[in-house]
Amino acid sequence: MGYHRAGFEVTGVDISPQPNYPFTFVQMDAIEFLKGNGHEFDAVHASPPCQTYSKMTNCRPGLAAEYPDLIDATRQALITAGKPWVIENVEGSPLKDPIFLCGKMFGRQLYRHRLFESSFELPQPQHPEHDLPASKAGHWTPGTTMSICGHVSPIKIARELMDISWTTRDELGESIPPYFTEWIGGLLHHQINSKEN
Repeated sequence: MGYHRAGFEVTGVDISPQPNYPFTFVQMDAIEFLKGNGHEFDAVHASPPCQTYSKMTNCRPGLAAEYPDLIDATRQALITAGKPWVIENVEGSPLKDPIFLCGKMFGRQLYRHRLFESSFELPQPQHPEHDLPASKAGHWTPGTTMSICGHVSPIKIARELMDISWTTRDELGESIPPYFTEWIGGLLHHQINSKEN
């Protein structure tokens, strides 16, 4: 949604059905799609599964090993496609020289740090101090900064803070706020235009 708001036509790819996805959707292994079709797009954003690196997963010994680690394979497919690209993932993931974004940078009481590696320069925005404690994972209480994960509650406030209204509760927990990618999308437009000129 953020890239759409930044002016891009968006096509989404996922190995699983995504009936609530609001744009053109292709159900396919994303890395295989990139290998065959990545060159057809002006730019590519990839969000490989994050569970291997998630703090929540790593609270349970052995659980991380049950999830695929696709960051290196995704990066290689993006490089091979030859277009400007962005990879998003959680803190603790092996992204190279990433910046991170937080809801506080966009004026939201939202604790949701996400890392972004890119093939072009992304400036690191200033990170405002977290002046309120974070709520218990997924369960907001007044006077705290919301953390979106798992069975997040209350869903109405989570949707408002994330600026997402079209997903299920579970999908919301897997999402990043559109204002993150709208900001990146503006920089991506500049990158594409500078290469064309």
